[in-house]
Amino acid sequence: MNIVMISLDTLRASRLGCYGYRKPTSPYLDQFASEGVLFERAYAADIPTEVAHTGVFTGKLGLRTGIVSHGSSLTQLPKKEAWLPSILKNAGYTTAAVDNLYQLKEWFARGFRYYINSSGAQRNIDGRTVNELALPWIRQHKDEKFFLFLHYWDAHTPYVPPPEMVRPFYEEGRDPFDPHNRSMEAAYNHAAYPFFKHHHYDQLGPVTDADYLSALYDAEIRYLDDRLKELDEGLRAEGLYENTMVVLFGDHGESLTEHDIYWDHCGLYETTVNVPVLLRYPGKLPEGLRVKGLVQQVDLMPTLLEAAGVEVPPGLDGRSLWPAMEGKEEGTREEIYLSECAWQASRGVVTRDYKFIRTYDSGPFRRPPRELYQLTTDPDEASNVAERFPAIADHLEGKLRSWVEQVLNGREDPMREQLEVGLPFRNRIHDILVSYGLTWEDWMKDPRRERFDEASRQWKQQV
Repeated sequence: MNIVMISLDTLRASRLGCYGYRKPTSPYLDQFASEGVLFERAYAADIPTEVAHTGVFTGKLGLRTGIVSHGSSLTQLPKKEAWLPSILKNAGYTTAAVDNLYQLKEWFARGFRYYINSSGAQRNIDGRTVNELALPWIRQHKDEKFFLFLHYWDAHTPYVPPPEMVRPFYEEGRDPFDPHNRSMEAAYNHAAYPFFKHHHYDQLGPVTDADYLSALYDAEIRYLDDRLKELDEGLRAEGLYENTMVVLFGDHGESLTEHDIYWDHCGLYETTVNVPVLLRYPGKLPEGLRVKGLVQQVDLMPTLLEAAGVEVPPGLDGRSLWPAMEGKEEGTREEIYLSECAWQASRGVVTRDYKFIRTYDSGPFRRPPRELYQLTTDPDEASNVAERFPAIADHLEGKLRSWVEQVLNGREDPMREQLEVGLPFRNRIHDILVSYGLTWEDWMKDPRRERFDEASRQWKQQV
């Protein structure tokens, strides 16, 4: 068998038709879901990108490997850690990746005989570029047993889809630059503005309508959907459809103004941690199955190794999805533990009915130390009921604390080590502010767009 594993960076599950979205973002993915298995409650236990992908390829949670942050100079994955591409390579698979995570951390190139860097495209990292690199490789190696990892970034900021892709998602005649529209004010005056001004807003122009940015996100998904269809057509054209397991997963989702998060992927809320996971293997997996129980990304590694007939290494946090896909189980566990340590530092636990979040450092956000959401009645997590139901919050916090202590088993907590030197993205904002003569403390007291832009203007005049 062949395995094609596809990371859909920043793809939020609830923005796909097969997950209930009513706008036409995903006709191909909806069809793909009908041909395989869809996991309704799949979670990115560790966010964002670096930690999520490390978990996928190790089958272990960040607290166990020590990789809990993104863009940190402190992290290093020991070479003794079992690594999915390396295991498959040793089992006789030709391994390849079209990806650029190697530029972030060296371990993402481990185990790949062919590592094709996808960076350098004209629009972020364009899915069309990924296909232009992947499809020739597939044609050249179609007679080999291969494992191919593909990483599509289209849904990531900056949202710059082809203009024709935007029309179905933004009302015709509506002006995204209407000076009377004030819906972007909160985003432009957020404490994280210095970062997003350069990485997103400056590339879109003086947008005033927040709905326009969310429409751009939908348009990026629609563009990505077409690229995935092209890839699948290429597999079929080479006669690889029946003997290839295709795995699609989101590394994390995206918040689109919810919880004071503007077009980014931090916060342990459903918008960011509930991700799409879909698998197709014709004749081996059921068609149109929807698994309703809790699963997480680290479950993919043992699942693929089992499918390939390769021994699963001991000590993984991941559990095989095969029992759930065969209808023997609802999911892989009763609760999933969550973690982030980039923009803010927090941990959480999600169960069938509740989610508890404990925040240790809120970074540029304002967060209560404890949050509890009753997901069955409040799926949008609009009402924090930690004070209303303190016994439930205490119980879940106790489970979280016990789990952390059990996994660490006396080791130093890597999140605490990171907090001693500062959160990576908070440090990046701090450095930007310092370069313009502002301080973090002063900025947090009065984060106004005009104030930052004036400091930037004066700095440029001096230079």
